[in-house]
Amino acid sequence: MIRQSLAILIIEDNAQLAANLYDYLEGCGHSLDAAPDGVSGLHLASSRDYDAIVLDWNLPRLDGLTVLRRLRGEAKKKVPVIMLTARDQLADKIDGFEAGLDDYLVKPVALPEIEVRLRALVARRKQAAAPDDVLAVGDLRFDLKTMEIRRNDRRIVLTRIGRRLLELLMRESPHVVTRARLEREAWGDSQPGTDLLRSHMYVLRRAIEHDAEPPLLHTVPGAGYRLHAVE
Repeated sequence: MIRQSLAILIIEDNAQLAANLYDYLEGCGHSLDAAPDGVSGLHLASSRDYDAIVLDWNLPRLDGLTVLRRLRGEAKKKVPVIMLTARDQLADKIDGFEAGLDDYLVKPVALPEIEVRLRALVARRKQAAAPDDVLAVGDLRFDLKTMEIRRNDRRIVLTRIGRRLLELLMRESPHVVTRARLEREAWGDSQPGTDLLRSHMYVLRRAIEHDAEPPLLHTVPGAGYRLHAVE
């Protein structure tokens, strides 16, 4: 059974613990970023796409609870977050969950348990966020059961990768999807050596916008792409 590789951010100021988490999770096949304080952690969490975040509470520069509140509020990020902290009081746990936590672990905790919980959180989030059988953006329709794609009355034929890219863009519409996330969706950990994404996006744009208005697929320079029916 192939286990999915997750993109995980660790926000932890204890260098030894952060290193242990990083090494263990990387050994499980995941891709990792780490931040030693709340400010840099919030910046990474807000500007990049992660499958899950491990967050400490007592962080320098900006505490973990504030990071979480800003992530949910200002950044509008729904990424699953596990609070990994020495705080074991019920009041702290309540504050954390009310701020938008998905899970709460009190140190010390076994590394395999953290990995299992991360996978479970991501799986539940994807299941909860599963779209309807038919995705729609403007006059573009994608039937996920039949794999039929239509714009107005015109049937659109895409490759497997083209369908995966389009589904992700339609799920996230009208938000920007980063290049890194699109590449991960299309190729997983086997990242292409050349700029294949640009070629696939060119083909996708031609397919869904052929003889149709308004344009739907928009390039956001320096960020990625978004699917949006601009009035």
